[in-house]
Amino acid sequence: MRNVWLVLYLLVSSSLRAEDTAWVPTKNASRDAVISGRSMETFEAGVKPEWGYEALQQDTFVVLHPTEDRKNAPLYVVLHSAGHDVMSCVNCTRTVGNHDIYRSPDDHYALYVDCRKHQAQDWWWGGMHGRDQGLIKKNSGGDTTPVEKRVMDTVKWVIWKYGIDPNRVYLCGNSMGGSGTLGIGLRHGDVFAAIKANVPAGIEHVSQRMYFPPQSIPENVTLPEPPVCIDYSAPNDSWSAGHDRFVKAMNDRKYSLYFYWGPFGHANNSAQIMKVNDLIDSFDWLSVKKNEAYAVFTSATSNSPLPWPDDLKSSAAGQVNAFFRWKNMSDSTDKFEMSLLLANATDVKTQFEIPKEASADVTLRRLQHFRLKPGETFRWSFGITRGEGQTDAQGLVTLPSLSIASVPTTLSVTR
Repeated sequence: MRNVWLVLYLLVSSSLRAEDTAWVPTKNASRDAVISGRSMETFEAGVKPEWGYEALQQDTFVVLHPTEDRKNAPLYVVLHSAGHDVMSCVNCTRTVGNHDIYRSPDDHYALYVDCRKHQAQDWWWGGMHGRDQGLIKKNSGGDTTPVEKRVMDTVKWVIWKYGIDPNRVYLCGNSMGGSGTLGIGLRHGDVFAAIKANVPAGIEHVSQRMYFPPQSIPENVTLPEPPVCIDYSAPNDSWSAGHDRFVKAMNDRKYSLYFYWGPFGHANNSAQIMKVNDLIDSFDWLSVKKNEAYAVFTSATSNSPLPWPDDLKSSAAGQVNAFFRWKNMSDSTDKFEMSLLLANATDVKTQFEIPKEASADVTLRRLQHFRLKPGETFRWSFGITRGEGQTDAQGLVTLPSLSIASVPTTLSVTR
């Protein structure tokens, strides 16, 4: 009997020690505040051993409540720029025009995480850029960095803590935070429905994490379905260098990209940017849901010519895929239907000439029930056009050169 009690004691003691060392963020009630009518909570948290930090650290993150607290609300996650920390980032939301992408809709929870307090370990959100040889050496390759693990575990904790709708979690950032948004966000389409980067400071981070050329995806690595991605950058911003390679990689991988540009420099004031390119907020990225299929448009005839890499002094604004839209209709095991269309002047107020028709290859992603095996044959129809196709090595359905117009047309795919 003595031995039995000893075993039970050791088991209970072990469990208590594990609980004591578990990652439990602590609320700092002294920093509670109200910003623009919304309650703000500040949390302090240490690190998990599995994140791989070389030294212990204590970090701060902030949760901003919606104007009316409710369960199943969306979550808006913000990564700050190199010029900010978590608190100055939150304070930007008090003023319209000051890093507008930091400001979440009133009906969303918002999460602000920090990348400055321990910048020796976390700088550049675990990414790299061409002006810092130390970061290139430290953060090259596709391995997940400690700060990325910290960000993702913090996001998951907030989803649990506040009863967030797991299908409506969004990531955004400005400058260095835009680099982090691309690099962290595209790898986590299993968490983020969509991501948005305002003048991302470099495409090196995302190129490394996604194994873009000249790299290739290792055989032992499986990338989750990527989120819908929005990016707006300026050719007269030196941080935007390489966007031609980024756009090509996204197109070749059949990843969703809505891309806008113009000579607005490294700007963060949406109203000022929209004087140059008024499309930056034209796509409703916060309506994308992780549990719904979406259409990827590639090699579109309506795309503007890129100014990268040889026409960086161009005064022209441009876009990739700006006017394509979709609407889900049905998604069953045997049949999938989606309506495809171009936005019109009623939907999008813009200085751009909206095409009445455009051709694009269309790939279907995040299919919920209609899933085919790699190499499986399918039948499809689009309006009066019909044909057969075969899925690629990933099991993706792609329909080449569909002619899409402002009048919605139903795309139907069956086994």
